[in-house]
Amino acid sequence: MSMEEGAAMAFDAWSLIGDLEVALDVDVLVGAYPDRDGPPGAAESVGGLLAEHRTAAGAVASLRAALFDTRSGNDEVLALGGDPRWLPVGTVDLRDPIGAGRELDRLAGAGVRAVRLFPDEQGVEASFPSVRHVARRASELGLVVLTGGDVRRFWQPFAGLGARVVFLDTHFYHLGDFLVATLDEPGFHTSTRLLNSPDALETVAAEVGAERLLHGTRAPHYEPIVPLLRLATSGLGPDEVAAVAGGNARRLLS
Repeated sequence: MSMEEGAAMAFDAWSLIGDLEVALDVDVLVGAYPDRDGPPGAAESVGGLLAEHRTAAGAVASLRAALFDTRSGNDEVLALGGDPRWLPVGTVDLRDPIGAGRELDRLAGAGVRAVRLFPDEQGVEASFPSVRHVARRASELGLVVLTGGDVRRFWQPFAGLGARVVFLDTHFYHLGDFLVATLDEPGFHTSTRLLNSPDALETVAAEVGAERLLHGTRAPHYEPIVPLLRLATSGLGPDEVAAVAGGNARRLLS
């Protein structure tokens, strides 16, 4: 096949996306990973990337807070709160559970509605007492938890707390485990970022309701068009698509 023939066969993603717009992306980062090459992580450049992908706002957390200095990184994110493009999300260090509890208190006092956990980056396992400690304290404070990690393990520290949790790394290979974990946990939700199989979004909607799905891209460290395209071409109804594209996140994080 010639390059010309290949180009002719390539689909136009934006024609498939149509007029879909996202009100709130639940998985956005500012800052940089020190050990990875990657796109610029400054707020302005990330905001521009979201705008290019028809996304009005992002629930944004700081890699500085996750990897270097929790308080100063959180303060940088809190300073973005006056801009309607951003919904600030706090971060804690799971390696320091006592300090994490104090930082949760400070964030809640500052009006933050959600906290993001980075267990993989911080080398923390779901079974560590620190994770259960943070899960319990966040639930007591009424904070929504956005957490990375394998959902097959990281559902456990949140079980039985009445916690509101968004699992950011749910892969379609593990979707069955997420679904059965939700049966007794009405506060469990998932990002759509890795639910890119032909029927993953539709399966969640059919089994536990589309209200459990929140659009997330991990911009700028993941290609935003992939989950956007999957949502636009899904079999969900218009009201369900609008809910996934930001309505559910606004309800959960307001």
